[in-house]
Amino acid sequence: MATPISAPNSSLASPSLAAAPDPMSIETPAESKPFLCRRPVRLTIYAGFVLLLIAMIAWRYVPGLLDPTFEKHIAQKRVVVGMTRQQVMQAWGGPYSMNVSYTKDGLRREEWIYEDWVSSSDVRHRYLYFEENILQGGWYYSDPTKQTPTAPPKFHGADPYKEIGS
Repeated sequence: MATPISAPNSSLASPSLAAAPDPMSIETPAESKPFLCRRPVRLTIYAGFVLLLIAMIAWRYVPGLLDPTFEKHIAQKRVVVGMTRQQVMQAWGGPYSMNVSYTKDGLRREEWIYEDWVSSSDVRHRYLYFEENILQGGWYYSDPTKQTPTAPPKFHGADPYKEIGS
C-alpha cells in the first residue's frame, strides 16, 4: 500500500488519517442516477405539468373572451359553459323536461333534458346543468347499439307487390 504524499513541513497531515478515504466525499457520476431523477428531466416534466395546467384554465375562459355575449354561438345553435338560461333558450329552445333541486346551502340547480327523435325507435338525449341561472356543463347520450337503417329494405324484385313464385 502506498503512503500518501503530504505537503513538506506539514505537521497537521498524519499518514494514518490521510490513508483512509472518506466515504461521504465519494461522488457518484451523473450517469448512475435513474433517468427520471436527473435534474433536466425533472424540470422538463414540471414545465409540462405547468403548461397543462395553464391550458386547462385557458380552455375554460377563452370562449367567453372571444365571444363575451355568445351571439356567434347562439347563431350557430351551440351552447357554451357560462351562458345564461335565456341564451340557451335562444340557441336550443325549451327543454323537453326540467328537474329543479336545491342544495343544503340554498343553491338552485336545474337539469334540462332535451330529446332528439332520430326515428320512432331512436331517441337521443342531451342534458344541461345550471346553477343559479348559469350553465355549468352538460352531456349528450345516444345508444350506440341502436342504429337506424340508412336505406329502406329492398324487395325481391322490381315489383314489390308481385307475389314470390308467380
